[in-house]
Amino acid sequence: MNTKFENLPGNEDRIVYVRAVAVIDLPAEVQEAAEGADKLYAVHNADGERLALVRDRHMAFVLARQNDLAPVNVH
Repeated sequence: MNTKFENLPGNEDRIVYVRAVAVIDLPAEVQEAAEGADKLYAVHNADGERLALVRDRHMAFVLARQNDLAPVNVH
C-alpha cells in the first residue's frame, strides 16, 4: 500500500524531506559513528532542520511515516 499524504488538510506541517548526505560533509563524531558508510540519509523539516540521520533511504521513509510525517525525496 502506498499512502498519499499530499492532499490532507494541514499537511504542510507534516512534510519532511529525505536526502542523501556524504559522510565526509558531517561532523567528525558523526563520521566515526557512520562506521565506514560513504553516505547517510537525512530527514529534514520544512525549515531545513535535520531531524534524523539513518543508514538507508528506505529506513528514512519508514521512520518518517512511523512518526505521522509525509516524506518527500530531495535530489
